[in-house]
Amino acid sequence: MPLDPVTQVSGRAVFIPGADIDTDRIIPARFMKCVTFDGLGAFAFYDARFDEAGNPTAHPLNDPRFTGASILLAGVNFGCGSSREHAPQSLKKYGFQGIIAESFAEIFFGNSTTLAMPCVMASAADVEQLRMAIEKDPATTVTIDVISLTASTSGGLNCPVTMPDSAREALVSGRWDPIQELLENAAAIDTKARELHYV
Repeated sequence: MPLDPVTQVSGRAVFIPGADIDTDRIIPARFMKCVTFDGLGAFAFYDARFDEAGNPTAHPLNDPRFTGASILLAGVNFGCGSSREHAPQSLKKYGFQGIIAESFAEIFFGNSTTLAMPCVMASAADVEQLRMAIEKDPATTVTIDVISLTASTSGGLNCPVTMPDSAREALVSGRWDPIQELLENAAAIDTKARELHYV
């Protein structure tokens, strides 16, 4: 049985500046000593959000104007570095429902799709337009539409976005979780295993 399809996500947005934001910056390695992913949201961007004494920095996620934002805007090659799935997990647990960036690291992108968190790519000019819109009015709602492949704001801005067809199909058909796919096909897998002489 398919999971809930993901056709669009909406919410207020926050822009995280910088190119090549890697997974260690998204979730520092020392916070990965966990049995489950529960609680990882508190450590998203931790070393950028807090100084060595634990005091909040001027990071956008500490800006009260963007408290509760669920759409993340970013630049080039977001999620690069190690393949740790803790990075998208921490963002999802933080409360993000979708990401708009100029480009993504491939493994980060795939790990995000399996969390039903759409990652779409927009041009540098359009990311900048979106950034300016939320900076002007932090209450602006940003919507990622997976079907029409657009990112729009409640103020009337509408930008084209892209994502691989395979990820788009997985989201809109409700087949974004490969573990669920395995569980649903357990009987067929067992049957095939019995046919194979080496299993």
